[in-house]
Amino acid sequence: MRDIFDKVKQNMGPLGMYSSKAHGYFTFPKLEGEIGPYMTFRGKRMLNWSLNNYLGLANHPEVRKADAEAAAKFGLAAPMGARMMSGNSVYHEQLERELSEFVNKPDTILCNYGYQAMVSAIDALVDRRDVIVYDAESHACIIDGVRLHMGKRFVFKHNDTEDLEKQLQRATKIVEQTGGGILVLTEGVFGMRGDQGKLKEIVELKKKYQFRLFVDDAHGIGTMGKTGGGTGQEQNCQDGIDIYFGTFAKSFALIGGFISSEKDIITYLRYNMRSQIFAKSMPLPIVLGALKRLELMRKHPEYREKLWEITNALQQGLKEAGFDIGNTNTPVTPVYLSGSIPEAANLVYDLRENFNIFCSMVTYPVVPKGIIILRLIPTAVHTLEDVKYTIDAFSKIVDKLKSGKYQSDDVAKVEVEL
Repeated sequence: MRDIFDKVKQNMGPLGMYSSKAHGYFTFPKLEGEIGPYMTFRGKRMLNWSLNNYLGLANHPEVRKADAEAAAKFGLAAPMGARMMSGNSVYHEQLERELSEFVNKPDTILCNYGYQAMVSAIDALVDRRDVIVYDAESHACIIDGVRLHMGKRFVFKHNDTEDLEKQLQRATKIVEQTGGGILVLTEGVFGMRGDQGKLKEIVELKKKYQFRLFVDDAHGIGTMGKTGGGTGQEQNCQDGIDIYFGTFAKSFALIGGFISSEKDIITYLRYNMRSQIFAKSMPLPIVLGALKRLELMRKHPEYREKLWEITNALQQGLKEAGFDIGNTNTPVTPVYLSGSIPEAANLVYDLRENFNIFCSMVTYPVVPKGIIILRLIPTAVHTLEDVKYTIDAFSKIVDKLKSGKYQSDDVAKVEVEL
């Protein structure tokens, strides 16, 4: 027999094992100041490519005014209680109606947190007789939802519809015996690679197989489609998406999320999603803040147009400079490099300390050993000058990487905060 605490202390996990060298700098950094393309990190002004503030709404004057007025009027406590018991309001219902219209679905349920919503919705929708089929590179919220499933589950290779079809064949044989159904899970925009899920091709498979499609479009809502209605709108297949999830944590620059579908399905979720039934209602300042943000999205397509101007300039410029950005066809911009974890840390340290650029670094175990991803998130409030400066800086640091200047047996020495 062993003590649980002893086990944890002996194995802090694949990321936690670096906490003594990384905390406060490479992990859990503190960006200070108003949210925008320039923020302060450890006393230095940084060009920031690490926030999902796609449309620049975080510090929009109308947004700040709406947030402040709602907080002054209602406080953060209202409404008290879970929505089913005592926490509903006309504003919650208004936001649900307007979101339904925005994403072209009959009904919507608000959710306190996006991650929690995906996990809980998957758990509510399937039972042990059903089969889940999901993309190999699905977000952690989908993976955790799938882990709760007591029935069979099959994974298909990332965006590989041929492999999806094979898994659908396997799933079909099982549900024919169990009397269950099939739920396919994927994403509208994959947040690491930046590629769109092949939603239209998956919807086409409904002609051959019986299944329901659940799409996590966290990075697609507000950024993709003619009106920002998401990746289903972008691919002209929104009607084929049976259950649509969007978050407030990215384009809306807020917190929370929503799920949209047929009225009967949303009614079912209202009365069966444990994370919403047994949790306090979304505070009114967040609800009213989301309404204001949604209003601005609809009234100002130029915000999305500006986002894409910066996105196209950044991605085209990186490609012309010889960088590998993979197959992204969304604002998410990964830059793929080769190197060890110490090289990645030293490179990012150089970017922050000597070029005043802050971006996210992704290494093993999130990606295979030897791969470094610098993930850039362009926004409508970046400028073409920001793009040019960043590409010039990246060209310099990649030359250092190739020449071995970042090689080390250890990560850059920084003052950690534990």
